[in-house]
Amino acid sequence: MTERLNILYSRLLDHYGDPRWWPAGSVYEVMAGAVLTQNTAWTNVQKAIANFGGGLSPQAVEAIDGERLKDIIRPAGSFTRKSLCLKALTDWYACYGYDDERVRRQPMARLRDELLALKGIGPETADSILLYAFGFPSFVADAYTLRLCGRYPLDAGGDVHAVKSFFESRIPRDALLYNRFHALIVINAKAHCRKKPLCADCPLYDTCERRGL
Repeated sequence: MTERLNILYSRLLDHYGDPRWWPAGSVYEVMAGAVLTQNTAWTNVQKAIANFGGGLSPQAVEAIDGERLKDIIRPAGSFTRKSLCLKALTDWYACYGYDDERVRRQPMARLRDELLALKGIGPETADSILLYAFGFPSFVADAYTLRLCGRYPLDAGGDVHAVKSFFESRIPRDALLYNRFHALIVINAKAHCRKKPLCADCPLYDTCERRGL
């Protein structure tokens, strides 16, 4: 890890501790959450998941008709698009017999291509599923990561593909490290590095070149 990335990671870890992400009760709940959280707050995702009444599973989603599924996930917004995406993702998972270990035995690049081929799944969602659901070292580059790179700054490029490549080429290929690093970036973005930043008390304050932006 480069010195500047190491400082960034260490400061965040020391300040927030191990985030132990992703909050979910099963692998499939992580997968579903990665879809439901697109363009909405996590509190809305929690409401949608709660509507399953503790019965969120691939078998349940497979059995539910499309209209009923839309009603269940309505709190997460974009429920028509997300219901179709959840159905497609569940069909993909069914190809592996809903067997987590069977998925983990596949090449990561192949799985990523398969996920990206599904309607409604882009790079951020695919990488979140690979990293947080199945433990693959696939770094998640999202709007929070891009914002941090632009402000801190890190010369990581201007899009998610470049930023993903930047982190993966400079950080050891370790799923736990990727998990912690991305989670810490998100936590700090919500606490401090917002669209309108709250720089006071930010753990990166004295090393950020755009503090007080």
